[in-house]
Amino acid sequence: MKTYRYIFLTTALFTILFYEESIGLNLGILGIIYAVLTLYKTPEKNRIKTFLLLFVTSVLSSIAFAWYADFPSFLAVMISLLLLSYRAKNKRMKILLLIPVVVVNICTFICRFFSFQSWLPKINVSGVGQKLVAFILIPFILLVVFFGIYSVGSNHFANLFANLELTVNLWEIICLSVLGFFIAFNYWNYDVEKYIYQQNHVLNNDFGEKDRIQKASYLFMELDVERMSGVISFLLLNVLLIFFIITYSYEQFYEVIKTPVQLSEETHEGVNAVVLSIIMAILVIMFYFKGGFNFDSKAKFLMILAKTWIFLNAILVCATLAKNTEYIINYGFTYKRLGVYGFLILSLIGLILTFVKIQKKKRNAYLFNTMTWWLYGTILACSYINWGGIITSQNVKRSDFVFNYHLTSIHFNDKILLKYADEKQDVKLKKQILDKVNKENSGSFLSKILYYETLKK
Repeated sequence: MKTYRYIFLTTALFTILFYEESIGLNLGILGIIYAVLTLYKTPEKNRIKTFLLLFVTSVLSSIAFAWYADFPSFLAVMISLLLLSYRAKNKRMKILLLIPVVVVNICTFICRFFSFQSWLPKINVSGVGQKLVAFILIPFILLVVFFGIYSVGSNHFANLFANLELTVNLWEIICLSVLGFFIAFNYWNYDVEKYIYQQNHVLNNDFGEKDRIQKASYLFMELDVERMSGVISFLLLNVLLIFFIITYSYEQFYEVIKTPVQLSEETHEGVNAVVLSIIMAILVIMFYFKGGFNFDSKAKFLMILAKTWIFLNAILVCATLAKNTEYIINYGFTYKRLGVYGFLILSLIGLILTFVKIQKKKRNAYLFNTMTWWLYGTILACSYINWGGIITSQNVKRSDFVFNYHLTSIHFNDKILLKYADEKQDVKLKKQILDKVNKENSGSFLSKILYYETLKK
């Protein structure tokens, strides 16, 4: 099947699935169709392990959106499909280059659309076919488009046709068709500019032969002086970090906290400081180990100090994880407190990867390439797991459980709340939950969220 057929097919499917519907099951169906068509269209040589894994995650993310229809699952579907399409054509291109590819293609959409010879087939049309296109199809499309524009711009013009009973909403069909075509065109017919291709080698994980040459980073500083600067810097930073860990641990674990508000503020301030410290630590290590020092036989002490600093930062992260755990034990689970776990675990992964970078002599690009995949994995985890259910199932065991908060601010926990209402034999609470469920189930089939379908009684 030619590319233009994929474009028109998925445009039609988009219009059909979303016509007079809100986003729900329809996007999940469309995501699966896009993934299957991409697998079918991709040549066998490009179906490498990464591509097949992305195909699986695209299908699972589409199912997750059909089940939850929330922002994390939406983000997971979009990123998974973009990566799938990207890998279908460019199996060796670095993942980070997907961002400029998407931006450039969106900006150049109009120009690429009007380059008909590049994406439409070159065929000889008979005289009758030419007349049908020229005398009927083109005038009809123009008439419909301008009718919609003029109807929006003038109420009197629209009222002239008020007595005409149309069974379809032409304006919605036009808008959906345009949006569906824009998505389909950029998905199936995107280009990677030559300049972007040329930057792919910049993001290689391993050093080249020329990178092994020992040379100073600055004209005003000799190599030996720069190396000693690194040793002094890391030595001082290690001492400073040891003192910070001691004082931070004392403040977090030994000082008496009077109020929950004070505990919350100090925990969040501590987490922010730790995350910023980790980012700065990684940047400093990237600065000193961006090139020749990775292969410098005289830089062994510098490497030891850098690894020690990584280890101390890891201790700091573990201390913060322990404090967040204590906070949750005392005051319960929330989305933000689980988010703190996510940030700290990603920070710890960043430190581990930085250690691997030094140990295995990788380029700085290795950190960006690898961490991007970890971030993608985090998004997938956020979309697949029912965090609201986990939060409520744990908090409902507490004596200070607040029903209204979990009903209005925590999502996809209705089964647990129904069980709670039954145990309390509270008819009013149960009615509140069922009203919410019935409201979610009131939409048409394609707009449904499958999670709420399981709660029908």
